[in-house]
Amino acid sequence: MGHLGALLFLLGSLGALADICEIPEVDRKLVERLGQRLLPWMDWLSLDHLNPSIYVGLRLSSVQAGAREAFYLHILKLNYQQSLLGLAINDDNSNNKAKPSMGQLALYLLALRANCEFVGGHKGDRLVSQLKRFLEDEKRAIGPHHKGHPHTSYYQYGLGILALCVHQKRLHDSVVGRLLYAVEHSHRLRHGHLSVDTVAMAGLAFTCLEHSNLNPNQRHRITVAIRTAREKILKAQTPEGHFGNVYSTPLALQLLMNSFMPGAKLGTACLKARAALLASMQDGAFKNVLVISQLLPVLNGKSYVDLISPDCGAPRVLLQPALETTSQTQELISVMLKVPSVLPPYRHPISVSAGSSLEDVLKKARELAGFTYDTQNSLSGPYLTSVMGKEAGAREFWQLLRAPDTPLLQGIADYAPKDGETIELRLVSW
Repeated sequence: MGHLGALLFLLGSLGALADICEIPEVDRKLVERLGQRLLPWMDWLSLDHLNPSIYVGLRLSSVQAGAREAFYLHILKLNYQQSLLGLAINDDNSNNKAKPSMGQLALYLLALRANCEFVGGHKGDRLVSQLKRFLEDEKRAIGPHHKGHPHTSYYQYGLGILALCVHQKRLHDSVVGRLLYAVEHSHRLRHGHLSVDTVAMAGLAFTCLEHSNLNPNQRHRITVAIRTAREKILKAQTPEGHFGNVYSTPLALQLLMNSFMPGAKLGTACLKARAALLASMQDGAFKNVLVISQLLPVLNGKSYVDLISPDCGAPRVLLQPALETTSQTQELISVMLKVPSVLPPYRHPISVSAGSSLEDVLKKARELAGFTYDTQNSLSGPYLTSVMGKEAGAREFWQLLRAPDTPLLQGIADYAPKDGETIELRLVSW
């Protein structure tokens, strides 16, 4: 009878825990290997390559880069403030291509908060005003009847709100209302849905607003929208366990972690997602710096919302640079490169070393003559802006596909084609 009572108590405890999304501790070596992939990026100190998400991810993780972190933040401040504040003075005459995006500015403000700094003073106020102007421009682009679209994306819109929230900066209800409407009526948006990444970022922004008691007139809508965002993410879970896909899962878990929802599906879904993430980590799936910086906090039980009150004194393990291993084999593979969106259509086999990235394939194709392309750096890595002289226009982008019709989840710097694959570059509208 005693054993039965103990079993019933255990089952009851498990049932209660099943309502909560918790991520059990992950093997430390796996986490350290993941963090080591960020270290080389901290040596790229030009404005084009600086990435505030690296700093945020490390500060919210269980690993650290030692003195390199402080130096990286110092360089971020020098470059971002000079660029952003310079633009704030001469905004009308500035070159649009030189402007940091709304997302870059927002992540920079998150980086300051990750160091337990509140943005303030004359320079800080100008940075806040800059981000608020970005959001006001996006609000006007969407329009009062929600028939338009942001110039950037709802993802960056949500990130901007989150960044101001963790610094306790208030926004007009109408700015928050545009994002609320997008989550509430995602079925009415173009393409019929918001991506898991976007829903998660919006949910994190709303969670921050709720915890900070900002926009109290919108409080009920904010609470409902958080619940809606969680439900949308749970519905997007794949049979393998990922939310949307492997690369959107870390941000989704940032929202779901430590959430409470009636029923047992939340806890089960999170454990399934953890298992899928572990399998992907062991397979070396995470190479993109932005995704890694979103995953490291999850593995430490943290999210961007923790930047409301960051723990800057928490102990973290010092990362050591990974030992470089050079491949002894020079095996060549053949990749067919297709561009049907130009006249005449381009199609050519390209030989590269095994393990080469798609960017290496494009570079080799350019060396062979007859193929041209241009890229632009972003926080997620380089992306195509033109191919064979054809530039992506407004609301267009160059989509990467594996033939016959499988969109790639990784960018040109991260995806490694296999022997015999056909890769297509297709200009599409969004």
